[in-house]
Amino acid sequence: MRRVLLILACGAALLGLLAEPASAQHYERRHPENDLLARPAVRITVGQADADLIGRDNRALQAAVDYVAALGGGTVEIGPGEYLMRDSLHLRSRVTVRGAGDKTVLKKDAAVVSPLAADGDFGEEAITLLKPEGFAVGRGVYIGSNRASGFHGVCATVLNSKDNYFTLSRSLMSDYLVGDKAFATTVFPVISAYHAPDVRIENLTIDGTRAHNELKIDGCRTAGIFCYQADGAVIEGCTVRGYNGDGISFQQSNDVRVADCTVEDCAGHGLHPGSGSQRPTVVGCKATRSGDDGLFFCWRVRGGVAENNELEGNFGHGLSIGHKDSDNLIRSNLIAGNGRGGVLWRDEAEPMAAHRVTFEKNTVRDNERYGVLISGQTTGAVLRENTIDAGDGSRQLVGVRIGPQAGEVRLEGNSIHADQEVIDERQKPATSADSR
Repeated sequence: MRRVLLILACGAALLGLLAEPASAQHYERRHPENDLLARPAVRITVGQADADLIGRDNRALQAAVDYVAALGGGTVEIGPGEYLMRDSLHLRSRVTVRGAGDKTVLKKDAAVVSPLAADGDFGEEAITLLKPEGFAVGRGVYIGSNRASGFHGVCATVLNSKDNYFTLSRSLMSDYLVGDKAFATTVFPVISAYHAPDVRIENLTIDGTRAHNELKIDGCRTAGIFCYQADGAVIEGCTVRGYNGDGISFQQSNDVRVADCTVEDCAGHGLHPGSGSQRPTVVGCKATRSGDDGLFFCWRVRGGVAENNELEGNFGHGLSIGHKDSDNLIRSNLIAGNGRGGVLWRDEAEPMAAHRVTFEKNTVRDNERYGVLISGQTTGAVLRENTIDAGDGSRQLVGVRIGPQAGEVRLEGNSIHADQEVIDERQKPATSADSR
């Protein structure tokens, strides 16, 4: 049996080399008949017993994903159990990964951290560590510094090692200088989709083991579930808990759908569509007790819909929208009990502000300080048929506050109850048809 599994795993790894997204897209363009079926019928099971591949960690899961991807796509079904993740599960285009809900848990391994012993140079595919213990071939790592973070950090997999020298699967995105306190840590997204269109992630539970992962890394490169240039991704019925960073983050990924997911007790933002992700849909999700905002529209997120979500008890804002995040619809959400305020239009100059955002039929209750704050030089905001209520906690002292630089704001049919229902700091009053 072990020999069969070894052959399957090695074959999957070899076939995975053929499953790079660019090659897959090129192949489909040459052979359009491959699109006769929306999703191929290839299916493989992974589990701790009674499955095609038997395993308890990311290696068995990755072997299954690479095998299915090499055959053009299909479904990997992960059975009940806890799977230890020492690296991301790297998704491939046209592959569905499906679990058994709260019975299938992908658990991040405890992290180790080391300063770099030598500068890591832009484009280099290796790092030299001061404390190499805990770093090993196959481990996922993040490299950053005091100067290089966000998109300037990099996540990679260790390919080879000798003493304290480790080669990587990706080249470095910046100069990581010892003088800038450059470091490496075994932090990575538990599920990662890089350059992988049309992936699906269904019914999985992610345990980020926050207490055993010392460094918080932002959602530009890591999250419990992370997508980068993964157009058409679907994330449905998943739970992410206790990740020391964002819960679900997708960057530069168009037409992503996140539905019926729960993010709880994560240190960063709960849900984070960002960096030019056009037309996202976030529907039926819950984000609670996030260290930052529950739902954070990052930069250049346009044409999106956020509907029927519960954004409650987060330490930041319930929902934040800002840099070029125009033409979005935010409807029928519960935004309650958040630590910095309910909803924030961030302070941006006119070319970078969030314009023509429709905010309707939401319940905004018992948030710190205010229900809705429209700051910056935003124009075309519509607040329609919302219930904005101080609630029992009486923390939400202001219903709607409109900053001095805001342009046109339409208030239509809202029910607002607060010590100060509307504060308009502009010289010209809002266009108002309220029936309060």
